[in-house]
Amino acid sequence: MTGGDWRSVQARKSLDRILPEMEAGFASAPGVHGDRWEAFKARLEREWPRLFKDLHALYGWQYDFFYTLIRVVRLAMQAWMERSDELKALDARREADPEWYLSHEICGAVLYVDLFSENLAKLKEHVVYFKKLGINYLHLMPLFAVPVGDNDGGYAVSDYRAINPAIGTMAELNALAATLRAEGISLVLDFVFNHTADEHIWARRAKAGDPDYQAYYWTFPDRTLPDQFQRHLRDIFPSVRRGSFTWSEEMQRWVWTTFNSFQWDLNYANPKVFRAMAEEMLFLANQGVDIFRLDAVAFIWKQLGTDCENQPEAHTLISAFNALMQIVAPGVRFKSEAIVHPDDVLSYIHPHQCQLSYNPMLMALLWEALATREVKLLVHAMRHRSRIPEGCSWVNYLRCHDDIGWTFADEDARAVGIDPAGHRRFLNDFYTGRFPGSFARGVPFQFNPENGDVRVSGTLSSLAGLENAIEQEEPEWIELAVRRINLLRSIIVSAGGIPLLYLGDEWGMLNDYTFLTDPAKANDSRWVHRCRHRWEARDDLADSDTLEWRFYHEMVNLFKKRKAIPAFYNGGMEVVDSRNAHVFAYVRAHGAQKVLVVCNFSEDTQTLESEWLAAFGAPDEVADLLNDERVAAGQPILLEGYRARWLALKG
Repeated sequence: MTGGDWRSVQARKSLDRILPEMEAGFASAPGVHGDRWEAFKARLEREWPRLFKDLHALYGWQYDFFYTLIRVVRLAMQAWMERSDELKALDARREADPEWYLSHEICGAVLYVDLFSENLAKLKEHVVYFKKLGINYLHLMPLFAVPVGDNDGGYAVSDYRAINPAIGTMAELNALAATLRAEGISLVLDFVFNHTADEHIWARRAKAGDPDYQAYYWTFPDRTLPDQFQRHLRDIFPSVRRGSFTWSEEMQRWVWTTFNSFQWDLNYANPKVFRAMAEEMLFLANQGVDIFRLDAVAFIWKQLGTDCENQPEAHTLISAFNALMQIVAPGVRFKSEAIVHPDDVLSYIHPHQCQLSYNPMLMALLWEALATREVKLLVHAMRHRSRIPEGCSWVNYLRCHDDIGWTFADEDARAVGIDPAGHRRFLNDFYTGRFPGSFARGVPFQFNPENGDVRVSGTLSSLAGLENAIEQEEPEWIELAVRRINLLRSIIVSAGGIPLLYLGDEWGMLNDYTFLTDPAKANDSRWVHRCRHRWEARDDLADSDTLEWRFYHEMVNLFKKRKAIPAFYNGGMEVVDSRNAHVFAYVRAHGAQKVLVVCNFSEDTQTLESEWLAAFGAPDEVADLLNDERVAAGQPILLEGYRARWLALKG
């Protein structure tokens, strides 16, 4: 009998032992009868072999492994019973339509609640605005209780079951989720997966000397092991601190802190941590969260002698969380956040891990192509490193709350004749305005003097040249910046995956430098694009003479057109050779419809020969679905500077 077969047999035996006793123990609980209970048990039996194998791979060597299994089953049953009837009904609908999140009608936005609307109660007032914009996927940046002062923009969580009091309460989040659900808007929240704040109750108990809670984190009595680990680790915030370990005076121990000294890395080698974090995740799912963004997934497993990133156990761990979620709340999906080598990004995308993933490579290479006016690196990389499994989708974005790092593969750059290190220096210089002729107004983030590495902060409009053009009062420059912005927005709307817009970019928000006056933010340039939403700009949305009006309505139009094109379903796309160094081209197809998208990254008009279009089997006359024009197939296609066309080849 092979190892895999052995685990399957033992999985069956363990559930046969555990489930009857659990059912007896919960027999008097409401809901433990009827069709929904039977459906829950069916999911448990379906997912249990995978969950058992994952947990056995992680914890099977421990003496109390069977106890871990018992507690996990109990946790699943308890969480399911606490799930509302409304959410269970939603689960059933999504089980009947398991690829609901692949729809071409999904259009996303992300925001910080405090910067956008001050609090959760006021956010409900803006649901009408979201619907008018065309949003049905709303990602709220971290809103949980955090330490006062520096908290890494909300990513140092003190309590997963409490909302930051300045933003609202858990009851208000639950009510908001219900409102969004009624309006057909999916709620997306971050699940800060790798660490907690050093003020979390687990950390406070660890500081008080409780060895059980010290084991929730990676702690060490001296530098022996930290020094061995550190030889292989990279610094994430090199301008803030060096090294990945922090001395705790209270514990008199070293603590693993990958990101900031106040963010303590969780020890997932401890099954209690898995159960505790699973309990928090399921609690939040029961508040109405539809999609969890799993933060910093690449760092969640540590292994001596490695860089402690993208370890095989990290994938096993995510799979275990996935299986547990499919048992309790099968309508919920995971989105990975892994800003690592493109191949490693792909490794987290799977129906049994994260069904969704940010697409950092596309984001970085769109900016790269905009700077160089050439698409060779973008085309090569997207052809080789963008295919994902069936049932999964990218989430495409142009910028987010974080910085921009140049996450292309060195080997891809070399394949098209580019020196990767030199090219990254060029891009950093270009987007921070230091390169002669640059249109961008980005701000450096986290310069590392040892290797010269740096990332870039900035809003979409400032990076695309609008801020500089307005300051110089150059109408032609303003028009070029507007075209760049709309070109990029048209690509994330038409490329394979879900488009995600950072709110404020729909009307052209520029960098906000007031963060420099706040001591808690002044050393983190990412706050230059985490702007307070200036709602007075809404008045401009009725004034067709303003840039805000133009940006807003063009964004609404893009989302509206996307939803009318079935070919934009799912996360797949075929990148094709345009035979033009400046034109990025790809085909989207679904059902009976096929669309060829062509995008000009140059200021100058480009010509695509009619023979090239004919090779795709184009009809005699092709509809341009983006610009509402007709193109004769026998004529060359003219593509004006920074313009795109969506050419209907079929359907």
